Amino acid sequence: MLEGFLKALLLENISAVAVEGFRQAGYEVEAHKTALDERELVEKIKPVSLLGVRSKTRVTAAVLQAAPKLVAVGAFCIGVDKIDQKTASERGIAVFNDPHSNSRSVAELVMGEIIMLLRRTFQASSEMHRGVWNKSAAGAHEVRGLTLGIVGYGKIGSQLSDLAEAMGMRVVFYDTSHVLARGNARPVTFRELLEISDVVTLHVDGKKENQDLFGDQEFRAMKDGACFLNLSRGFVVDHEALAAHLKTGKLSGAAIDVFPKEPESGAGFESALRTLPNVILTPHVGGSTEEAQANIGSFVSAKLLDYVRTGDSLLSVNLPQCHLEYEEGSYRLMHIHQNVPGILRAINDILADREINIERQALNTRGTLGYAIYDINRACDEELMAQLKAVPHTIVVRAKGC
Repeated sequence: MLEGFLKALLLENISAVAVEGFRQAGYEVEAHKTALDERELVEKIKPVSLLGVRSKTRVTAAVLQAAPKLVAVGAFCIGVDKIDQKTASERGIAVFNDPHSNSRSVAELVMGEIIMLLRRTFQASSEMHRGVWNKSAAGAHEVRGLTLGIVGYGKIGSQLSDLAEAMGMRVVFYDTSHVLARGNARPVTFRELLEISDVVTLHVDGKKENQDLFGDQEFRAMKDGACFLNLSRGFVVDHEALAAHLKTGKLSGAAIDVFPKEPESGAGFESALRTLPNVILTPHVGGSTEEAQANIGSFVSAKLLDYVRTGDSLLSVNLPQCHLEYEEGSYRLMHIHQNVPGILRAINDILADREINIERQALNTRGTLGYAIYDINRACDEELMAQLKAVPHTIVVRAKGC
């Protein structure tokens, strides 16, 4: 029964907006500023019904298998690659993320770094801190009239497109999906983008096929003196190859916010790029603004609470998308099952035998999973729940108002 799910575990300094939202909904909240490793998480997960993480925590099969009360996992970020979605699906655990709320913050940082790279601002600042006054226009450029190549034209890439065009840049983009261009931006092939862009910026997702997307061959194909930025995923760029092309002058500068291996906050950091003066390095802070984190905290916590309360799985990254308008006081059943014939008939027969009327229902499937939501005309009891759980191929049965 849903009323017993009252503990939320939040890791990695998730916004106070989310903490307060869970508390107002009646949850006991345990919040940590850092990630937990697998052993620590296994020890803490047993009484938890809602788990919130960001980009560091690995929610492994072992963690999920040690979580008998876990209903849903919220990734308070875009990426969900650290969450074992296969095991979560097999156990009927919903996974939600927020693909939108930090896109403006990332786009603004990229635009700012493009300007800083083209004006050599960080190098000039470093010299000033060393007591060197070196006023020069050599190598400094306006963004107006230059070509920006965006690899990955999703929420972040398209917002960046608007900002860059407003600054007078010509925008071209490459995306594996057919997407609508914003403003005067135009789609081009990957090769053409590399050859004509004065600045190339990556905004791709965490799919395995994006691993090592940029290496020696791609950097060689870029325009001489171009700038390169990556604020997407660390594993998509060969940093050794990037460093080599920065040292030879093939590329004039780079800005990197994500890395193949990222240490804990405050720990030591090593990279082939660390000592290069023409590289802006930031510790994965593209989406780390107070505004973005508050928006993410509000969005993901609301999705988790709504899923527990109504069963609404819209925007879940792993479960079938299922929605049934909820009326307060309704008696609601939620049934996650393997996607095989006969499940609904078995459920309907059980309800009919008990003279329970189905007032509304919704069903959707996704791969091997099926998800059905029922509103019925009277409260269910433990015997009914036991019968529904005993239906072959059932994964999870939950109830609201019963």
